[in-house]
Amino acid sequence: MEMKEFVYLITLAEEGNISRAAERLYMAQSSLSQFLQQFEAELGVKLFIRTSKGIRPTHNGEGFIEHARSMLLEYQRAKNELWDNENLTAGKIIFGISTFRGLRALPRILKTFYERYPNVNIEVVEENSMRLEELLIEGKLDLAIVAMPAVKLKNEVSILKRDEILLVANKNHPVTEHMHAVEGTADYWIDLEDTVQYEYIMSGYDTILGSFGREMLRGRKLKWTSFNNNISAPMAVAMAREGLGLAFTYQSCAEVYDNVQYMRIGEEGAFLDLGIAYPSSEYHSKGARELEKVVREVYRDIRI
Repeated sequence: MEMKEFVYLITLAEEGNISRAAERLYMAQSSLSQFLQQFEAELGVKLFIRTSKGIRPTHNGEGFIEHARSMLLEYQRAKNELWDNENLTAGKIIFGISTFRGLRALPRILKTFYERYPNVNIEVVEENSMRLEELLIEGKLDLAIVAMPAVKLKNEVSILKRDEILLVANKNHPVTEHMHAVEGTADYWIDLEDTVQYEYIMSGYDTILGSFGREMLRGRKLKWTSFNNNISAPMAVAMAREGLGLAFTYQSCAEVYDNVQYMRIGEEGAFLDLGIAYPSSEYHSKGARELEKVVREVYRDIRI
């Protein structure tokens, strides 16, 4: 059995649909379907059940695919060790970062890393922090940037940077009438009590910004209005920028626009930490450790 066949089986299980799996694998649906039929025939065991909605692993199939996943991870670790011994003349790093945070930081991270290690490839996985933790625990990432406190990871996370949660609005939004100047700076702050008469645009409950923002409002026993409650963070900011409501964002993701106003939450501000996280109890490749150094360099230059 070839390693690529492990990848086929795992992708089929994750997608639950032959067409979507084939698209993800950049191969024809007919070729993937034929592979599965032939592979099951060779084993003499059905690995997947065909349904009206797609496919799902059988009980035996689930066990077999988990073994395949473990073998593929071991193979990847063995390659990482080999590439490390060759002083990073080749290799691959699977790096996790949220889409929102990556918009500002990721291009600089990749550019800097490739200048130093042009033959090491970085595969980027875009997910929110909660999902990135799960992928690290499953051993599917080599490194990730996550918001802290980590929910499931413990010893594998170290502090990257202290970040601030800001409120974002259009400069002509009436909420700006309630903001106060931060003495000695060009920044402003606002009381959440002065914002709840206006509509909010909220990220999902399963995101750090979504849960953090709701907790701040609930903690002050405030009632707010939000007709959009599952908007991605970058989309929420874009909508707020056009005056469609108020949204939460990170200082590390706050880009300068002529029509946008960022405000600290309360006079003291509201903060959380960003962390650098590795998979639990896994071999940490030299490539991943070098990528961590680059990430830290880039974030030192990002104003927070």
